[in-house]
Amino acid sequence: MNRAATLETVFVVVPADAVPAYEAALETVCAAVGTFFEDEEAGIWRVEGVRAPGFALAMAAFASGVDAVLQRRDTDADGWLGRVYEGFPEQLIGRRFAVRGTHVTAQPAPGRITLRLDAGLAFGSGEHGSTRGCLRALERVAYRQPRRVLDMGCGSGILAMGAAKLLKRRVLAVDIDPWSVQVTKQNARLNFIAACLRVRHGNGWQAAAVRHGQKFDLVFANILARPLCLMARHLAAHLAPAGTAILAGLLAKQARAVLAAHSRQGLRLEGLLREGSWVTLVLRKPAGA
Repeated sequence: MNRAATLETVFVVVPADAVPAYEAALETVCAAVGTFFEDEEAGIWRVEGVRAPGFALAMAAFASGVDAVLQRRDTDADGWLGRVYEGFPEQLIGRRFAVRGTHVTAQPAPGRITLRLDAGLAFGSGEHGSTRGCLRALERVAYRQPRRVLDMGCGSGILAMGAAKLLKRRVLAVDIDPWSVQVTKQNARLNFIAACLRVRHGNGWQAAAVRHGQKFDLVFANILARPLCLMARHLAAHLAPAGTAILAGLLAKQARAVLAAHSRQGLRLEGLLREGSWVTLVLRKPAGA
């Protein structure tokens, strides 16, 4: 099969609130999209995509309100693939999970639940602090055996797959990005758990799969601080009494605002996990609520 000898890397540098819109724009035309910090203290991100050269990209300035400058550089295809593989070894997370790309040929780590997926297809491949924090939080609450589980903003599907494998439950996974929905389905097949994941496209809590009064015992929301705050009321309304919410995608300095938004809806902080600069909140709804 013929493939281009060179690829083109395109990227924008934007504030955190504009990241989802620019990720979605790049994902429509790029084989791989990644998000990285440019300035952690200022909350400035670099959204980068790799693609074959020769197209015009309409950016997400209108949706985000940020008019970012698209920058380009040529990227050697073999070199880029090698860097992706080198930068994505097997990830051992918590006590129970191992995340590995399809390029890893060594024997799986014994005694761990292996999740197979490749970095760069959609957000969530085990190397990011927010993903790692969510899997560690899942280990902490698994003893409750939640029956109805939702991964809101599923990305690659890594959290939905981890919950399905650890809890032996069917999990609903929802994302606003059609590409993430396809990637999650692909990863579920790769891990032989397609029957355990119900993957749906939808706009957050307005998605048809979740909006009709359904209550969940466990909800993952690994998104960003601002949308987490905006969705706090809907999350609380869809969380079952004594249910647990695992929230991530936020820096330590953002945790107080996210916690306050959910505390106003009656949720209580049960735990806080740190992975570098990233924080994962474990919240619980009172049993009588």
